[in-house]
Amino acid sequence: MRRRSILPGFGLTLGVSLFYLSLIVLVPLSTVFAKSAGMGPEAFARAAFAPRTLAAYRLSFGAAAAAAAIDMAAGLLVAWVLVRYRFPGRRLVSAMVDLPFALPTAVAGIALTALYSDTGWVGRWLAPLGIKVAYTPLGVIVALIFIGLPFIVRSVEPVLADLGHDVEEASASLGAGRFTTFRRVILPAIAPALLTGFALAFARGIGEYGSVIFIAGNMPFHSEIAPLRIVSQLESFDYAGATAIAVVMLAVSFGMLLVINLIQIWSRGRMA
Repeated sequence: MRRRSILPGFGLTLGVSLFYLSLIVLVPLSTVFAKSAGMGPEAFARAAFAPRTLAAYRLSFGAAAAAAAIDMAAGLLVAWVLVRYRFPGRRLVSAMVDLPFALPTAVAGIALTALYSDTGWVGRWLAPLGIKVAYTPLGVIVALIFIGLPFIVRSVEPVLADLGHDVEEASASLGAGRFTTFRRVILPAIAPALLTGFALAFARGIGEYGSVIFIAGNMPFHSEIAPLRIVSQLESFDYAGATAIAVVMLAVSFGMLLVINLIQIWSRGRMA
């Protein structure tokens, strides 16, 4: 005998959901793969793995990984302060964390360029030290740090809130110091959330465009990112070449989604 669900309308809502996702997500992405499939292996490899494009991949992936790693440390610190302490302006600080989500990426790029250029408020102090940020790969990392921080903070914050002070107090009662408590008790509990935030920040970083192009300088083989290569190919009406690069970026993004899901499955298994 077929059991009826206590939630009515499952078939209708599932059908509408699948139709919506197919129309908005799957169909556009499938056209990219279909467009590149007609190129042939040699033409695809020539477009997707040209020396200039490989340099753009190295910058995009390397800068995204470096920025996400820095955000792991900074985001953990910010999340710890927001969860463990109560202080005036705490809500304002928490709202500032989400500012990169709300701020238009072009505005963020212009602001960072003005701040870190040789005549900017920060750049003018770094220039005499031989540190050039704007229009260099370092500027790309700075921009990606800015847009990636919220992913770490919002991933770790609820886990820290659920952990509670009693766990730390129990560890201290057993004679563990603060560093030992953090290393042996707190860090293992928040590690899945940290890794999830890292993966999200990395995935966002490799596809970021608006906040990066203003501060990067966009010099081929030096500070040109992979999304800009796609735009350049489109501007030169090389649609096949643009889709080939897009397929590589999509493959990496799908890989990061797989990593995120595996981390979540692993964390649920540890908690069970």
